[in-house]
Amino acid sequence: MKFARDTWLIFQRQTQLLLRNPVWVFVGVFQPVMYLLLFAPLLKPALNAPTQAAAYKIFVPGLLVLLAIFGGLFQGFGLIAELRAGVIERSRVTPISRLALLLGRSLRDVVSLMVQAVIITLLALLFDLRVFIGDLLLAYLMLALIALMTSAVSYGVALKVKSEDALAPLMNTVAQPVLLLSGILLPLTFAPGWLQGIANWNPFSWAVDGTRALFAGDLGSDKVWQGLSITAVLAALGVYWAARQFARSVR
Repeated sequence: MKFARDTWLIFQRQTQLLLRNPVWVFVGVFQPVMYLLLFAPLLKPALNAPTQAAAYKIFVPGLLVLLAIFGGLFQGFGLIAELRAGVIERSRVTPISRLALLLGRSLRDVVSLMVQAVIITLLALLFDLRVFIGDLLLAYLMLALIALMTSAVSYGVALKVKSEDALAPLMNTVAQPVLLLSGILLPLTFAPGWLQGIANWNPFSWAVDGTRALFAGDLGSDKVWQGLSITAVLAALGVYWAARQFARSVR
């Protein structure tokens, strides 16, 4: 009960800070909206899709995974600001759970992502995208696991490097190959065999395939359950590693 209360207190405080400046939610969704409005219309002829709606069923799931990855990986900048302001230092004298310090922040990031994902999905409905609500909720669960993992890892790395100058290039170095090897913008079925072989080692490509299967209404696809299993394991590992960094930094 104490752990749940500690997590709720941190989540509540972090959410209040976000609500005081909600513009960041819309800043985070701006780039995906631009992809949706300015890039997606090119996909029907590029993918030889029968309809524009079919092209959006391929593109929108990848766009949501992109939002979850990038939205989570850059959350560490806020923690570095808190380190500089002495917020984390003052946490040393409190009896609050060190794991709660992480989870409260990461759950705030997951909720923020869900708001952004709903905005993207509602906009896509204007372009005739249709998806069953049950499949959509399961896709959102996959996105939440990705956001939880990337956010936790970002916080853990931030505690180690303690500098925006080091965190920014490090996150960009990780994010770029993840983006290119996950088939986010275009399916990897269009890629040469050697590139597909490399991409098979990228866990986010499994998440993209699983999310696309859900948007296509193929709930029984192996890709769905493989993607969920992989993201759940990675989220658990990411939270465990980041929690250890919090425990070492806040004693």
